[in-house]
Amino acid sequence: MIGIIIIGDEILSGRREDKHLVKAIELLKERGLRLSWARYVGDEPEQITSELRHALSGSDVVFSFGGIGATPDDHTRACAGAAWGRDLALHPEARELILARSQAMAEKEGTPFLPDHPDTLRRLDMGRFPQGATIIPNPYNQIPGFSIENRVHFLPGFPVMAWPMMAWVLDELHADLHGQAQQVEHSVIVYAMAESVLTPMMVELEQRFPGVRVFSLPSVDHPLHGRHIELGVKGLAHKAEQAFEWMQSALVQIGASTGPIMVR
Repeated sequence: MIGIIIIGDEILSGRREDKHLVKAIELLKERGLRLSWARYVGDEPEQITSELRHALSGSDVVFSFGGIGATPDDHTRACAGAAWGRDLALHPEARELILARSQAMAEKEGTPFLPDHPDTLRRLDMGRFPQGATIIPNPYNQIPGFSIENRVHFLPGFPVMAWPMMAWVLDELHADLHGQAQQVEHSVIVYAMAESVLTPMMVELEQRFPGVRVFSLPSVDHPLHGRHIELGVKGLAHKAEQAFEWMQSALVQIGASTGPIMVR
């Protein structure tokens, strides 16, 4: 399974709108994968450490967004070390990348490059990862993220950096997973029928077709269909198609009035 952890008080307070969830789903879908779970956590070290400890103790591929900078509210690197039981250390490759970035910035601004300047040393803090971590390249500004056990991946909170970095991880480290969760959805509009009437059929469908999941999306004031339920199934293509055919027959048997069919 694949999960994401989105870190930051600004998300929970509403000062910033989270965009990672939708984009993560899109990046996964492009590769025939799907998101199994998502969690949000504020800038609270104990909570972050707890979430990361849970992620590291399992087998899921996990992407963590945010908190890997070098300001006082960036706790993710330290929490990752605590969760993994490793001290932080300046990663040699991260050091070279950050120094090169700092030198390029100095040249652009026409100022001397000073490796021991406090600003440079603060930037180097962003390359301090739990010992044994590997880096994730950042095409935007070269300040890398990092991975633990090539399974739990730590990305910046900035979308312009995080999204290409996530794509790189999926393509370079998890290409073997591509296509494993290629799913389709089949659904049909069911008019003026209570969910309680449909529930026994939904339960039976999931029992008859293991691996297929049924969904029910009721609406009471749709501008086109009025009161209705979008009833459907999702799963691997051939299984979902078989389950949907059975569902259509079952709807006829219970006298349901149906409308348009949708395939996604």
